[in-house]
Amino acid sequence: MLKKVKEIVSHLQAKTNFIPDTGIVLGSGLGALVDAIQDAQIIPYENIPGFPVSTVKGHKSNLYLGTIGKSKVMVMQGRFHFYEGYGFEEITLPIRVMKLMGIQKLIVSNAAGGMNPDFKVGDLMFINDHINLLPGNPLIGPNIEELGPRFPDMSVPYDPALIAQAVAIAEKNKFRFHTGVYAAVSGPTFETPAEYRYLYRIGADAVGMSTVPEVITARHMGVPCFAASVITDLGGGDHVEPVSHEEVLKVANAAEQKLTAIVKEMLS
Repeated sequence: MLKKVKEIVSHLQAKTNFIPDTGIVLGSGLGALVDAIQDAQIIPYENIPGFPVSTVKGHKSNLYLGTIGKSKVMVMQGRFHFYEGYGFEEITLPIRVMKLMGIQKLIVSNAAGGMNPDFKVGDLMFINDHINLLPGNPLIGPNIEELGPRFPDMSVPYDPALIAQAVAIAEKNKFRFHTGVYAAVSGPTFETPAEYRYLYRIGADAVGMSTVPEVITARHMGVPCFAASVITDLGGGDHVEPVSHEEVLKVANAAEQKLTAIVKEMLS
């Protein structure tokens, strides 16, 4: 795995001398952020040897290098999911590449179903903890000491200073937001009513199918993380409204302006 990561890094460094300070994974709610990237160099995933390609509708497959505000960013336009058939090594490979390219923090977004009764569709949730219910962990297997320790601490998976920064910006702009716990499941099915109740009872406020592998991988390498969810549907109580991927994308796109504004100000 490390050999593959270093080969990709060498390939990218042969194309550019750009050294990013911030890695960004554009999930739902942050797609428009690419429009804010200045002096962007765009590299399609398919042109990067050994790099996976996103197969999900609404997820493109491009790597952006450029600047936003005062930050030099390396941006994934399109991520990879367990339900696509990718293994954890493939899902998290780009995070390893970002670290070796130079990033000092990671920003991730996603769409999520909300169980917390205080949540409304279109709200933002800044993730302050997570529950990994995926069938595995990206760190299973031989540990690579060059990247991080065998047993990394996860007492603070999401950086409190970055969360506080996002909270201050959201309050200033009067955006509806929450902080809460994100549960990661495999998908690709949306949850049943019983599963929503179970997830809320074990301490999750929202549920989705991504983010946690990337954050575990980043924390293994000592990279501070910030992650935000757009609440695209609600699953609290005994009655769950039917939901489709198209509806999720519609809500995420509507909330995009808010989350994009927050991240742009964080980067400036």
